This record gives sequence, C-alpha cells and structure tokens, in this order.
Amino acid sequence: MIPPYRAALIGPGAFAPTHVKAARAAADRVTVAAAAGLDAEQVRAFCAQHDIPAAYTDTAEMLAEVKPDLVFICTPPAPHSELSVQCLDAGAWVFCEKPLCASLAEFDQIAAAEARSGRYVSTVSQWRFGSAAQHLKRLITTQEMGHPLVGVCQTLWYRGVDYYQVPWRGHWATEIGGPTLGHGIHLMDLFLWLMGDWREVRAMAGTLDRPIEVEDVSMALIQFENGMMGNITNSVLSPRQETYLRLDFQRATVEVKTLYGYTNAEWQYSAVENSPDTADVKRWQNIETDRPSSHSIQLAAMLDSMDRNERPLVSGVEARRILEFIASLYKAAFTGQPVLRGSITPDDPFYHAMHGGRSMI
Repeated sequence: MIPPYRAALIGPGAFAPTHVKAARAAADRVTVAAAAGLDAEQVRAFCAQHDIPAAYTDTAEMLAEVKPDLVFICTPPAPHSELSVQCLDAGAWVFCEKPLCASLAEFDQIAAAEARSGRYVSTVSQWRFGSAAQHLKRLITTQEMGHPLVGVCQTLWYRGVDYYQVPWRGHWATEIGGPTLGHGIHLMDLFLWLMGDWREVRAMAGTLDRPIEVEDVSMALIQFENGMMGNITNSVLSPRQETYLRLDFQRATVEVKTLYGYTNAEWQYSAVENSPDTADVKRWQNIETDRPSSHSIQLAAMLDSMDRNERPLVSGVEARRILEFIASLYKAAFTGQPVLRGSITPDDPFYHAMHGGRSMI
C-alpha cells in the first residue's frame, strides 16, 4: 500500500466525529471517502457536515464500490465482530472502537479472518500512546525505579438513568457489558500493558443502582506474573468523576489523575521524602515531548504499520490480552472463584459470552 490511504467509516454516531478528526490530522496520509449507516438521513447529514463524498446505507455495497484500504468502525458494540470480519474479507484494515468484540470466541473469528485476508484489525486503546505512558513504559522496561509492587486502577465515572435510555445500552446482547467493558477498559488496558502478563484475578460485580441488566460496578484483585498485586474498580455510580492509576515501585510512586484523557501534566512521580531516590524523581518526571493520549496518535501509529505492512501495536495478542482479562474478571465475579490467565477455553461458557449466560446478581 502507498499512502494516501482510502478510508471509509461505519456508524455515523457519537464516536464517529473523533475518528474523522483523527483522519483529518493525518490528511496527507488518509482520506475519508465514504460513510455507511443504517439511517439514510443520519448518514447523509453526517457526510455533509464532515465533507465526506459518499453516503451509504449498505455496508457491503460501500465496501464493493469504494474499496477502502482502511475502515473505521464506530457503531455500538454488538456488530463490531461481524463488521470487522466483513471489512477484512473485503481487503481492508480495520480501526475499531472498543470493545473490539463480545467474546473470546468472536475474537478468534476475527483472528481467522486476519489470517486469510492478510489484513489486520486494531482496537482503540489510545491511552497507551500518549508520551507520558510511553515514557513510563521505557522506565519500567529498564527497571530504573526498581520492581513494580502495588497498583491501584480506578475508573470512577458517573452515568445517570438518562444515559441508559439509549436502546442498546444496559443490555448484555447489545452493550456486551457495563463499566468493566465499556468504560474501565481504557485504564485497565493501560495498566495491563505497563505491568505485563497477569496471572490471577478475583472479583465481585453488581447492579447496585441503575435499572439495567449489566453491572454498574465491579471490583477486582489482580496478581501479575512479576509478582505485583493490584486492585481495580470500575464504576458508573461516582458523582465526583475521576480516572486514577497509581503504581508503586521499589524506588518511586507514579500516579495519573485525569478523566477522559491525559497530557504529561497529569502524571506525578514521587519518592520517599529525603531519600536518595528524590534526586532521580525530577529526571523521571522530565518528558521531552508532550503528546496527549488521543485517537489521532494511535491512528498515526496504525498508518505506520500499514506503510510497513505489519501488525498494528494494539492487535492480535495485545488486543486479546485485555479482552481475556475482562472475560476472566466477569467469570471470577459470577462464580466467586479465582480465575487464572489462559483457563477460559472454548468449552467454557465465558469463552462465548462475557456473562457466561448468567444473570447479574
């Protein structure tokens, strides 16, 4: 492939403008040529607003006529897997909103489509790509701050009853999960990417206040292969909203307090007061560039992968990591038993659905 790439978009709803903005930021490398949606009036209005040449109500027709190199999937969660496979089979790469799919079974179907098409799917995980997270990953890799020991990962958001009036929200069949899958996935993905492979998860989840099928809060304990232990909270019941990650290493504590994204300024490094480690804190805190976490920065990385015809960074094993963890968290919550990484196999109901066919308590 030689840029500029020809792109199309499916799902002209709430998520779509962010993807168009990301494409516009890379206008010399990618052009959005068409958009598809079920509602003809909506998709035509979206295309007019964003200066997109062609509007379709039939995805297959759009893929056949436009022949895009890249497709942005911005629909609600349920059709993500089917659309990803359809686009791969049409010869397009895919940049898909989270969650990528509804189950490990669907993920493996996407992997099979990648194998036969020679194209790849990447899921939105923009928190990995900001300069502060990239800087911290390098420090962890070199173990400058010593071994990681304790982690706190909290997505404390608020979504009122009105939020769930949108028909697809709040149901296992259409939203796929609650804040564990739809909201906390960003920070948990960052946590797992920074800390490496996890070993075991124990969890609780419940529907405490919202009139929905899926959970409105979940809490988990996690142990990593490196021995680190952490706790995770995902909530849509928290009036004072905050996204908070704290990582305690042998020599320092690293924290980020934000909401829906971050710049370098939201990250703080600290050490034991008056210890020799305080001399290194300023060096660790100093990040030469400031690139906020964003769809734009992840899309730029994906376009680099397309240039080299290689798997994108959040794809394959890296995309499966967070999906398997979330499925395991749900299984631990529903069964009351610890779940080990790799233990959910095709004969397990939690391989086929996040809730394993059960109802939330």
